[in-house]
Amino acid sequence: MSKSVLDMSMSLDGYVSDLDDFLGGEDGERLHKWAGEPGKPSEPVREFQDEWTAAGAVLAGRRTAELMDHWGGDHNGLPIFVPSHRPPGPAARWGYPMVTYVNDGIESAMAQAKAAAGERDVQVRGAYTAQRALEAGVLDEVQIHLIPVLLGRGHRLFDVLPSEIELEVVRVIDTPEATHIRYRVRR
Repeated sequence: MSKSVLDMSMSLDGYVSDLDDFLGGEDGERLHKWAGEPGKPSEPVREFQDEWTAAGAVLAGRRTAELMDHWGGDHNGLPIFVPSHRPPGPAARWGYPMVTYVNDGIESAMAQAKAAAGERDVQVRGAYTAQRALEAGVLDEVQIHLIPVLLGRGHRLFDVLPSEIELEVVRVIDTPEATHIRYRVRR
């Protein structure tokens, strides 16, 4: 059965980007350095890459999708669903047939993403969208790559939640670059 999985890198103080939407550090990529050099992944990184490529669809917040230019129209070949009350911009509207803007809520967007994914997982991208998915009860798991850095400012992953949400630890992988924690959302 398909699961929805938020997968994000986060600083120890809870930030997923700086105030300018970069990922921290002098080069703007501090939160993703745990993944190592391209083409030379460590065993844990290979495991995460296998999970990402085994997904069947992506649900991404509008801000994230636009910052990433909708990943060029697909997310490694996967369809992208974007919950938004506004119509898509020109690139997404006419140039990216695998990008679907859903204007009737996060529940509908997740249902469409899960239908497209079939038995495979839906990868969730974006802090605001993750918060809304938790609020609506449509996020199944949270995978955090906890980076040993304190950014001190920026955009927090779980800045505003409607209530306390209980999680269950599913897996912990500790590496020198990050602690990778996967949680199941308790219902």
